[in-house]
Amino acid sequence: MFDIGSFPTGTCQGLTRRSFLRFGATLPLAHALSGLHREAAAVEQNGDQPAKAKSVLLVWLWGAPSHLDLFDPKPKAPAEYRGPFAPISTSTAGVLFSELLPMLATRSDRFSLIRSNINFNGDHFKGGRIAWTGAPRDGMRQVPPNFGSLLARYQGSADMPAFMSLASGRLGSTDGTLLDGYGGGPWGVAYDPFMVSCSSLGEVQVPALQLLDGLTPTRLTARRSLLNDLDTFRRRADTADFDRWHTVCQRAYTWLSSSGAMGAFDLSRESEATRAAYGQTEFGQSCLLGRRLVEAGVPYVQVNWSRTLEVHYPKSDYGWDTHADNFELLADWHGPLLDRVFSTLLDDLDQRGLLETTLVVCMGEFGRTPRINQIGSRDHWPKCYFSVWAGAGIQPGRVIGESDPRGEYPLTDPITPAMVGTTMLELAGVNTASRAELTVLEGGQLIDGLL
Repeated sequence: MFDIGSFPTGTCQGLTRRSFLRFGATLPLAHALSGLHREAAAVEQNGDQPAKAKSVLLVWLWGAPSHLDLFDPKPKAPAEYRGPFAPISTSTAGVLFSELLPMLATRSDRFSLIRSNINFNGDHFKGGRIAWTGAPRDGMRQVPPNFGSLLARYQGSADMPAFMSLASGRLGSTDGTLLDGYGGGPWGVAYDPFMVSCSSLGEVQVPALQLLDGLTPTRLTARRSLLNDLDTFRRRADTADFDRWHTVCQRAYTWLSSSGAMGAFDLSRESEATRAAYGQTEFGQSCLLGRRLVEAGVPYVQVNWSRTLEVHYPKSDYGWDTHADNFELLADWHGPLLDRVFSTLLDDLDQRGLLETTLVVCMGEFGRTPRINQIGSRDHWPKCYFSVWAGAGIQPGRVIGESDPRGEYPLTDPITPAMVGTTMLELAGVNTASRAELTVLEGGQLIDGLL
């Protein structure tokens, strides 16, 4: 089932010309659908190697997961640090995971783990903004573009939006606060992500494709009628860049009327066994949708664990902000769900031959306090946390960095958000010269141990 606005349809066709007009006028697809590959063409002319990653798939654990209770257990630490979960062996010699991750432990030879990530702010929104943009510190006058926006501007996509974010709206908090750094920033809404949501049953919604009242998605009209509407709009429009908008609309219409492109959103095309393997949760079905989107050629896909960071009952997509009941939630929900879904995602990508060309990164904005708090849980900790890397250009089975015996600070050189973004973009073909041309992440360092 694919739901466009509030009108469900079981097919990949059926958008009305008027819904297209709203789509073309409001969505951030000016470059993503333009098919302009100026920078990519320049790289090719310079004789540089092609990108190792055709797509980047960021699995975002919004709310900050505990590193000690998942990928960096400390069995020899004092009781007030180590927590209740036993360590287990993995397929990587000498490397231990938490007992909450048995499936990922058997697959540790397929990915590499960083244990020395750091952030510069322990506030979710400020830390998240830094993590998504590589901004060196909070307090910058202008929020830089998201890593996905950088790739969208550099690469673009002729058939699909170049940057897609899978959540039921912008990420934020239950009080209505929204996370900055989610899109194009100073470059404008043209480079914001295309927002899509996916229910636990695999029902996909595109909020921005809301249809006008009284119209149904079954009335797909001829191209001539569409152009007549566009001409009428041109006469009424008072904008200096209408010609550019007109071009965008033409390309958007091509995408909307393409059964192949729209079919990427239709999870009913997957086998029951595959959908069951991912599980009937928003996170599971969103990861399946993420795999379909990279398979369809979307350059940057961000799969969000939850739209909100809090553990928000009674919803099933609890965030990772587990201040009060960290251990119960991780044991009952977060740990098993992450273990199952992320393992299935890696298996699925590998079996379809997509892992070689898809860079997969799994992380949150920071970790949680190694020392257990006074109510038997863990709070915010930006000074040391984990990230998981797999796929295109990543050497698997490695552990990069090391935390101290209590998991409080890196013992090795820390991995900053700017290094995360630089490495992702480098593998996606945005090299040093291209980043300098875009004036982003200048001076950024690669995470050499991964490559």
